[in-house]
Amino acid sequence: MSGGPAGRGGPGGSWPWGGVRPFSINTKLGALVVVSVLITTGLSVIAVHTKTELRFITVFSMIATLLITQFVAHSLTAPLDDMNAVARSISHGDYTRRVRENRRDELGDLAQTINVMADELEAQDRQRKELVANVSHELRTPIAGLRAVLENIVDGVTRADPETMRTALKQTERLGRLVETLLDLSRLDNGVVPLKTRRFEVWPYLSGVLKEANMVASARAGMASGSGSHTRTDVHLHLDVSPPELTAHADPERIHQVVANLIDNAVKHSPPHGRVTVRARRGDRPDSLELEVLDEGPGIPRTEWHRVFERFNRGNVNRPHGPGSDGGTGLGLAIARWAVDLHGGRIGVAESERGCRIRITLPGTPSVPS
Repeated sequence: MSGGPAGRGGPGGSWPWGGVRPFSINTKLGALVVVSVLITTGLSVIAVHTKTELRFITVFSMIATLLITQFVAHSLTAPLDDMNAVARSISHGDYTRRVRENRRDELGDLAQTINVMADELEAQDRQRKELVANVSHELRTPIAGLRAVLENIVDGVTRADPETMRTALKQTERLGRLVETLLDLSRLDNGVVPLKTRRFEVWPYLSGVLKEANMVASARAGMASGSGSHTRTDVHLHLDVSPPELTAHADPERIHQVVANLIDNAVKHSPPHGRVTVRARRGDRPDSLELEVLDEGPGIPRTEWHRVFERFNRGNVNRPHGPGSDGGTGLGLAIARWAVDLHGGRIGVAESERGCRIRITLPGTPSVPS
């Protein structure tokens, strides 16, 4: 907000070229003094030429000056009353009211600043409500399932056999993964996740990530899918690294988190027996890296590109998820964005003839100034 309204003038209401803005409050007060002096002087001259008594001239001067002063004062205090009412509404949680921006002085700048603040508070309040609603929804499903299993055991409807306990374990694992994901986001937000960067070979590293994704999917096949882990085994994962000896400089654990979440998201959106490709290329700087994860799903509409990495955003396509997918929580891509931001890199949706293409750019080793 600090770079918004104040940009129209320099400190103290000055324009960028150093002069005072023509409609500033200082200018209006100066004009009030000048007009009052001119009125008094003009009436004095008239009194001299017409031989009018001085007391009448004094009364007329005072009345004229008071009327002009009242007009100027009202023009300054009326916007302040409006701002006070809007600020009071904001303090009570009503972020819908705005101040009219019809002035070209410091009060106009203040009105613009208050409106920007109200916009930001309204957006934060909306995100907070969405966060609470979505977290409540995500937690309710595994808790309800686990409660139903335990109630059946307690009531004697079912026995505590291995199959029943495995069902309870599925819900517990899903609940644990969701809580772990939320904790990851909290740590990233608070900046308490230190980066442990080092140089590593990209091919064996990404090959291990893909193998782990396949192993996890196979182990969980037939179980209820959870937050951040797909259960489909019909999607083929393909790795494309060029050159084969490519190296990168980053935090392997955090990049593993990014790639795993992107693969999970791509698999969920893939058609039956689809293909997900993880592509790695050398960047512009030493040990920099360009990663791409491509799928053959329905893709993401261009109007949704800017919202892809928002928390709990599940997309807005006709058939957003492949067979056997519960849609996830919408947290995976948010975690991927924060992990890339920690590296000072970039992540976003790129053009693709088919499906979705997520592109990541990691800066590599920082350049040493000469």
